[in-house]
Parts: sequence; C-alpha cells; structure tokens
Amino acid sequence: MSTPVAGAQPVAATAQNTRIAFLLELARRLHQYGTSAPRLEMAIDLCARRLGLQADVWSSPTAIIISFSELRRGHEGAVAQTTQVMRLAPGDVNLARLCKADEIADRVIAGELNLREGFRLLRALGAPDTRQAKITTVASYGLSAASIAALFLHSSWVDLVVAGVIGALIGGITLLAATRPRVAVASDAISAIVATAVAILVSAFVVPLAIKSVVLAALIILVPGMSLTTAVREVSSGHLVSGMARLGGATATLLKLVFGTVAATEVCAAFGIHARDFALPPLPAWTDWPALLVAAVAFAMLFRAAWRDWPAVVVAVIAGYLATRWGGELSGRLPSAPFGVFLGGLLVSALANLYARVAKRPGAVIREPGILLLVPGSVGFRSVSFLLERDTTLGMDTALLLLTLLVSLVAGLLFGEMLVSPRRSL
Repeated sequence: MSTPVAGAQPVAATAQNTRIAFLLELARRLHQYGTSAPRLEMAIDLCARRLGLQADVWSSPTAIIISFSELRRGHEGAVAQTTQVMRLAPGDVNLARLCKADEIADRVIAGELNLREGFRLLRALGAPDTRQAKITTVASYGLSAASIAALFLHSSWVDLVVAGVIGALIGGITLLAATRPRVAVASDAISAIVATAVAILVSAFVVPLAIKSVVLAALIILVPGMSLTTAVREVSSGHLVSGMARLGGATATLLKLVFGTVAATEVCAAFGIHARDFALPPLPAWTDWPALLVAAVAFAMLFRAAWRDWPAVVVAVIAGYLATRWGGELSGRLPSAPFGVFLGGLLVSALANLYARVAKRPGAVIREPGILLLVPGSVGFRSVSFLLERDTTLGMDTALLLLTLLVSLVAGLLFGEMLVSPRRSL
C-alpha cells in the first residue's frame, strides 16, 4: 500500500459508514493473509487518512480493534466516533490475495474504484480455494519436505522420498483441519503422530531410515519458525501484546509437535515396532542446487504467490540462502551461523523494499518466502525435544542458539529496511 500524498480525495466525501466498512474489510483481509501487526496498523492508518478518517488501530494475532473519527485539520486527537472490534482466527500467508487486496486499496484511493465496488472486490477475495489450489498446497508440503531433507539434513534418496510422501500427507491433514474446527485444534499433534508413525513403520518393515531427519523434514512447514521470527520482530518494534501472543502460540505449536512425535514413538514401542534407525549413504553435494531450486518453487506454491511473482520469489529464496551460506563460511560456523542468518535477513529485507519500489507490489512477496530457509524453526523443535528427553544441558544450549539466531535474523531484517527504506506499508 503506497504512502499517501497530500491532496483531497473524492472518496473522502463518501458516507462515513461506507468508508468504515471498506476499511474494516481491508483490515480483515490483510490479517487473514498473514500481515504482521505493525504493517497492518500502518496500512490501515495510511488508507484511512486518504479516505478522510483518523483510525486508531490495535492488531493482535486473533483480534483487531479500530476506532474511527473524521479527520479534520487541527483535530488530530478527536474523540472516536465509532469503535469496531473484530475477532479473527490467526492468518496464513497468501501472497496472491494480499497483492490483490493491496491493489484494490490503491485503486480506491486513486479514485479508479468507488468504495462500494472496492468493498465488493475485497469480499470476493474470501472465496474458498479451488480444487487446483488445494492440490497445489498438498504438493508444496511434499516438495518442501523433500527439498529440506536434501538441502539441510543431507539425507539419502530413500529418506528424501519418504519425507516428501509424509509431507504430502501432512498437507492433506492441514487442508482437512481448515474446514473442521475440532480437528484444527489438534492438527499439529495429529500431523506429528502421523509423520512419526509412518517413518517408524517404513523403517521397521520396508527400508532403514534416519528417523529424526525424516520426521523433522516432514514437519518443517508446521514448525513455527516464521511465527517465532514475526513475534520477535513485533516485540522489537514495540507491539508487545501482539508479539507475546504470537510467541505463546508458536510455543504451543512446538509443544504439540514434540508431543506428537513422542506419543507415536511410545505407541509403536508398546506394540513392539522399533525403527531400524540407520543412516544410508547421503546424497552427493551437487544435489544441493536442484534441491534449492525445488525449495524455491515449493515456497512459491506454499505461499500461493501469483504466477507473475514466481520469478521474484525464486530469486529471493536463492539469494537469501546463498547469503546465509556465504556468511556462515566466513564465520566458520555452518550450518547455524548467526552472522550468516543476519546477512541473509539483511539482503532479503533490502530486496523486498527494492521490489516494492520498482514493481509497486507488496514487499511481502520477497520478504516472506525469502526468509523461510533462514528462520530457526528446526532449532526450536530440537530444543523442546531435548528438554522432554530430560537432556537439560543440550536443550538449554539449543534454546540459546535459537535465541541467537532469532535476534540475528530480526536484526538483519531491521538493518535491511534501513539500507533500503520502504515506500509501501506491506
């Protein structure tokens, strides 16, 4: 959403209720499509001013509160004329729909669309996903799991295939949970149980697997590395309530995933099923490059980017990974190098703002998929796993590494915005 410029707008003369309805629907869509609290609040505030309103916005992962008043010169602190409260489910990143919402808002502000038509178009964005979109989502889970197994865990071909199949199963569970609230509450634990059970059964009766690597790769999309990163970004920007709420949600997700893996392991052991945890010969080093390309395409599918943005997403993922790897080699601490993560975050953040300036598209198109390979979600998963196994020393060491990586990544994102200042709020 573009930064406003001075000048009266025809839409400011529209009835206040119409303007408020449009802003509320815009806030709902931005929240639904994964916009963080600072960026959502900034976007709604800027859009409200273009519509002749003053909006005091408070956003959290599960609710939005907005107070509206007419914007008049010399009355910046006017008493709110109306306050709206929206109770919402936590959002999920959908880059194509986020870009459409941003475009609709820009067109309304520019006078190309009237508010009622803009409201109708925003409402239309809430249509259910098509069958093709659902199939694409399931495929993205499988491809992401397989590429992570090859790229970071250096597993064997068998591990890669099994991780990909389990990842697709988890994608199906995620889609099932989206329309069943009771299943959604426990979907993370169910996914972890299914992933661990399938890996153990395959290893016990078909072919030996590196169990921990396969399970971690299959669950990597559910591990809340992105949520942890967003939480720290929000806390560092002064949005304490939203940041701490998101941090609590990420912690709960980690606990559910670890519980699921432990429960499945214990149930299999009770039935006398034990995995043959044997590491087969790892993939050759050259497979890193096709795995990186597959990961980039999978993330474009996972975040549901528009076709026109796929090249930008692929470039962002590859550039962020290469910068992180180069920084890790410089510091000699591969694969978990704080300096490498800082460098990757800085580059992705700068590229996101540059893309927003040049392409007039939300920087989230670059930023969200670009940092997915950098977020330390797997480190958090291992930390909780060690603690539940009563390996306190290793668990606390891993937790400290998690904190270091989170701080490094958020610092890189903040410095990237300083390097290339954003021109858009999203």
